[in-house]
Amino acid sequence: MTSPPHVLTPARVLGLSGVFLAGLAVVFLLTVFLGEQAVSPRVLLEEPGSLEARIFWSLRLPHACLAALVGAGLAASGSTLQGVLRNPLADPFVLGVSGGAALGASLALALGLGTVGDLTSGLGGGLGGGLGGGLSRLSAPALFAFAGAVAAMFFVLAASRGQGGRAPYAALLTGVVFNAFASAVITLLKALSDPNRLGELLFWLAGTLGHERAGTLVLSAALQAVAVGVMLALSGRLNLLSLGDADAASLGVDVARTRRWLLLAASASVAGAVVLSGLIGFVGLIVPHVLRLALGPDQRLLVPLSALGGAAFLLLADLLARMAQPLFGQELPVGVVTAVLGGPLFLALLHRRGRLSSSSL
Repeated sequence: MTSPPHVLTPARVLGLSGVFLAGLAVVFLLTVFLGEQAVSPRVLLEEPGSLEARIFWSLRLPHACLAALVGAGLAASGSTLQGVLRNPLADPFVLGVSGGAALGASLALALGLGTVGDLTSGLGGGLGGGLGGGLSRLSAPALFAFAGAVAAMFFVLAASRGQGGRAPYAALLTGVVFNAFASAVITLLKALSDPNRLGELLFWLAGTLGHERAGTLVLSAALQAVAVGVMLALSGRLNLLSLGDADAASLGVDVARTRRWLLLAASASVAGAVVLSGLIGFVGLIVPHVLRLALGPDQRLLVPLSALGGAAFLLLADLLARMAQPLFGQELPVGVVTAVLGGPLFLALLHRRGRLSSSSL
C-alpha cells in the first residue's frame, strides 16, 4: 500500500530532498566549469596557478555562490509570502521591499555615491576618517538599498497592523501602492541623473550578479540561513493559516504573531538578496508555483525545496546569461534572463490550470 502523493512522510521528505540536492549540485558544477571560458577540472587540480584556476577561484566560484544564495532566498520567501497572503500570484517583490531597495540604491547611484567613504567625505571628511578603511569601502548603493528595503518592510507591517482578518490584504495592497510610488520616484531620478550614472542605474535595476568578497558571501549566507530557518520553523503554522484566521486561531495558532514573524523573515531574506543582486524577478513567483503544482501545498516541504529549486533556477539563468555573451556582445543582466524564461512559463502554467479566463487576472 502506497501513501497518497501529497502526504508528507519521512521517506518522501528524504527522497525529494536528495533529488533536489543532487540536481542543485549538478547545476552548480555546470555553472562553475562552463561559460565563455570553460574551466577544466584536470587543469584546476594539476595547475593551481594557471589562468583557468584563477578564473575559477576568483570569479566563477564566488559568482555561483552568490547566485545560489540569492535564488534560494527569493524562492523560499516567495513560497512563504504566497502562503501568508493566501495568494498564489504573490512574490517577494509584492510587499514593496524591492521597491524600497530599488529606491535606496537609485538614490545612491544618482548622487554618484560608490562607497560609504564617498558619502562621509561629502559630509566633511571627518566622519569618513573615523569609520576606518574597511567600513568606508562598503558599497553605498548596497547600504542604501538595505536601508530602503528595511524601511519599506516596517512601513508595510505598520500599515497592516490592527487590520485583523484583513491584514494579508492590507499588507498586499500597501506593498503594491508603495512599489508604484517607488517606481515613480525612480523614474524621476533617472530623468535627472547624469548620463554616465544613468547606465549604471539601469544595469542595477535590471538585476545583475557581481563578484562579492568572501566576507560578504558569508554574511549573506548567515542572513539567508536565519531567515529561511524561521520560515521553515513556522511552516507548520503557515499551513494552518491557509485554513483562515479563525480556524487557525481555534487550533492554537497566534495568527498575528505568526504572520508578523513570517513577513519579517521573508522581507529580510528578500532585502539581503536585492542588496547584492538588484531586482531579479520571477524566481520567487515561478519556483514555488511549479513546486506547489507538482508536490502539493504543504509548506513544510515547499519552503526548503523552493530554496533548493530557486538556487538551481538562478544558477541556470546565470549560466545562460554568460553563455549568450558572444551573441549579444556583452553579458546580459540575469534579471533579463529570468524575466524571459519566467514570463512565458508562468503564463503557460496559468493557461494549463484554466486561469486565463478568470477574473483574477
